[in-house]
Amino acid sequence: MGTRKTKKRPNLSAQQLPTVFVFLLPGIFLFLVFNIYPLLKSFQISFYDWSIVPNRPSEFVGLDNYAQALKDPVARLAFRNTVLYTIITVPGQIVLAMAAALLLNGRIRGKVFFRTIFYLPVITSWVIVSLLFRYMFQSPNGFINYLLVNVLHLFENPIGWLQSGSTAMIPVWLLGIWKGIGWSMVIFLAALQTIPEEIYEAAAIDGAGSFNKLMQITLPLIRPTLVFVLVMLIIGGLNVFLPIALMTNGGPLQQTEVVLTYMYHQAFDFLDFGYGSALAFMMAIFIVSLSFIQIKFFRRPSEIY
Repeated sequence: MGTRKTKKRPNLSAQQLPTVFVFLLPGIFLFLVFNIYPLLKSFQISFYDWSIVPNRPSEFVGLDNYAQALKDPVARLAFRNTVLYTIITVPGQIVLAMAAALLLNGRIRGKVFFRTIFYLPVITSWVIVSLLFRYMFQSPNGFINYLLVNVLHLFENPIGWLQSGSTAMIPVWLLGIWKGIGWSMVIFLAALQTIPEEIYEAAAIDGAGSFNKLMQITLPLIRPTLVFVLVMLIIGGLNVFLPIALMTNGGPLQQTEVVLTYMYHQAFDFLDFGYGSALAFMMAIFIVSLSFIQIKFFRRPSEIY
């Protein structure tokens, strides 16, 4: 039996390197100017009481902005709301997206139609769906209150969804789950379609039921996809901004602030760019550290990302 020959990747010659570099240069330049430079400049600003007034020097304050963030009760509340948003929306998206992917992976009619319906929220603007949900949860005349009070008769009086700190985050959570199902579903569906049907047939012959197939075959075989989706959804959840900004703007009384909205208000409403930058970098460090821990914890030695 002959050995299989593999094609060697051609090496670039010294004469070809300048040509390659010329084609890469515009992209590298744009990346440095619009990504790396603002990032480094923001990091510098976080150590200053930054002044935007011309001819007024900015005062170097060292780690004072970071110390202020650790002692700020509103910053702690914003961090808690951000983490709670992630804890609620990420499992909701994963469970519902997996359920939808399993159904669409079966033999049902109208697969293309249902895939389109599930994916429409993903490609719809965050601005549009945020304003739509704000209208639906308005009090007293929003659609949800009309449904609960006048149609289903579950409540006697309308609920002030967005007027109370105890209920204002519920519409935001529902929006986050609803909008993210389609993205995760498409990825799960692609992973499910790589599993050979013969494995399920052999399991059925051995008497395995649907639940056993899911737990013993499906989930282990798509484990890398699950880890990828989990990491990406957590990063997205911790970066929540637009739904809060458009639906509650951090209110009432800053009870629905998340880290990015609080950072935005500090930087652009109060012009405290140093403190806003410090909040941003503290959140960035937390997200990067958490993502690294997730990948190291969930990854098996044979899996490469």
